[in-house]
Amino acid sequence: MSREPDAPEFFVYPSATGRPVPVAGPTSTRFREPRRSILPLLAIVAFLSVMVTSVIWRLTSPDRPPAVESRKVTPAGELAADERSTIDLFKAASPSVVYITTLQQRMDFRTRNVMEIPAGSGSGFVWDSAGHIVTNYHVVQRANGAKVTLSDHGTYTAKLVGVSALHDVAVLSIDAPAAKLPPIRVGTSHDLQVGQKVFAIGNPFGLDQTLTTGIVSALGRTIQSPTGRPIEEVIQTDAAINPGNSGGPLLDSSNRLIGVNTAIYSPTGSSAGIGFAVPIDTVKRVVEEIILTGKYTPPVLGVAMDARVNELLAKRTGKEGAFVLGVTPGSGAEAAGLRGAAQDENGQITIGDVIQKAGGRRVRTPDDVYSGLQKFRPDDSIELEVLRDGKIETIKVKLGRGD
Repeated sequence: MSREPDAPEFFVYPSATGRPVPVAGPTSTRFREPRRSILPLLAIVAFLSVMVTSVIWRLTSPDRPPAVESRKVTPAGELAADERSTIDLFKAASPSVVYITTLQQRMDFRTRNVMEIPAGSGSGFVWDSAGHIVTNYHVVQRANGAKVTLSDHGTYTAKLVGVSALHDVAVLSIDAPAAKLPPIRVGTSHDLQVGQKVFAIGNPFGLDQTLTTGIVSALGRTIQSPTGRPIEEVIQTDAAINPGNSGGPLLDSSNRLIGVNTAIYSPTGSSAGIGFAVPIDTVKRVVEEIILTGKYTPPVLGVAMDARVNELLAKRTGKEGAFVLGVTPGSGAEAAGLRGAAQDENGQITIGDVIQKAGGRRVRTPDDVYSGLQKFRPDDSIELEVLRDGKIETIKVKLGRGD
């Protein structure tokens, strides 16, 4: 008896519509749901078991870390008297300190347009409510323009009033409301003492309104101005002065301006504990003349001197002082009868006057003479002691007006 072949078996696969789709199989005509895998369920159960075991072990283990204790905040104590005075000083002086950005012109070679771009930065301070800003000459020396940012972050275009490269001082002017221009308090520098506290405010590395503190570590220092001539009676301080501090104020504990931060002594270019400030007694005289006349006119003696020739003549003659090489016609030196070096028919040089003292200061080089003139103004008279023909003579010279 013959047996009919089994009818084809159908399996059901899921379709996009969610309805079963019959597919021919070898043995059955029934529709059957596919078997679901229990492996994911087993994995979840195993994971939960591990987590529960870990928590139980942490709670029962004798080596478990202690619970984090919430610490109470200890109330702040009273500030020390010197801390309060420093805070008050900064609050009072910082509105007078400004940030200076210098500009230089650059040409876009593609479009031929000339643009002003930032070239450098420095510090300064408000001199008066008329908008005069004092800074270092070397801050603006190579700039085509400058912007001044006040303590309230308002920025103004600055105009150059005048400079004294001999003292590294420059005066700018901005058109700002007087209410935003609190003048800095001006003190004195001739009565400073080594060891007294000082405070420097500026914008080192472009960081806004930075305060550093220290002491006057030395007085009567001499540094070179941007012209190469000496700046006398400079204040040395260990208050940190870094690039960007230039032109900022150096203050005493009475919140008075005693100097203008101008330079640092450092082989790396960063603060090494020795900074210098131009004394306010010098700055005040220079700034007032610049504001009044638009420039600083230095006093001149009316003689020619040279540092290298001076050194050679000192070795050759064994004499110490500043050798007068020539006298300017029409000058106060000529009127006073000063004598310069001369050359005879045989080419031999005859030594002229050798300045021993200028304004009461001992003189060893021409720079000492220039330094002695810094406390004088044009048309003032200065007393010189000169070595002439082996004798010391005292001569009074009326100072002229320089460039």
